[in-house]
Amino acid sequence: MKEVATTRTGAQRRRVALLVSAALTLPGCIKAPAVVIVDRTTALEQQASGRFVALERELTQAGVSARPQPYTRQQLDAVGWTTPRERDAIARLAEAALRDQERLDGLLLRRCIGEANTGDLIQTRKACQGAVDPTSVARLIVGANRDRRQLWLYLRQTTRRSDADVRKAWRAVHLIGIPCGAWVQDPAGAWSVKKC
Repeated sequence: MKEVATTRTGAQRRRVALLVSAALTLPGCIKAPAVVIVDRTTALEQQASGRFVALERELTQAGVSARPQPYTRQQLDAVGWTTPRERDAIARLAEAALRDQERLDGLLLRRCIGEANTGDLIQTRKACQGAVDPTSVARLIVGANRDRRQLWLYLRQTTRRSDADVRKAWRAVHLIGIPCGAWVQDPAGAWSVKKC
């Protein structure tokens, strides 16, 4: 009997020794999580302090974007367009041009269309981010390219320059006004995003 009692106490001693050694090694494995303190303000704090970064960026871009020139009623009367029907027709044309330009800018940013190195707009379906209706995009591109070709023809006739020179000069000025991030082809034929 005495031997059984000693074995039990020996087993208990081994368990206690094992628990003590485990208790001593465990604190080395457990660590407090790292705390990261960032010295930046949140968007809400920036807005509360009067800084609107997204709005400022949007206003800056709107300032350099091309759009139809708004005319007052007095300016139209001075030119001789005095009937309400003519004013309504002009207003509809200006609104349609603005809507089309906004759609074109959106498609340029999504890389569904691109500014080709020839000066034309073309569809770039492989690079497109999102789903679009190819038929409506094609109609929009055809209209924009028709307008561009009419402008190039006028510039060729008034400046007496070649088609290539007119397109190159027009494109250099035009690329300044397109939105940052638009899909543009360089003279070598490679496509990239316009950087600002």
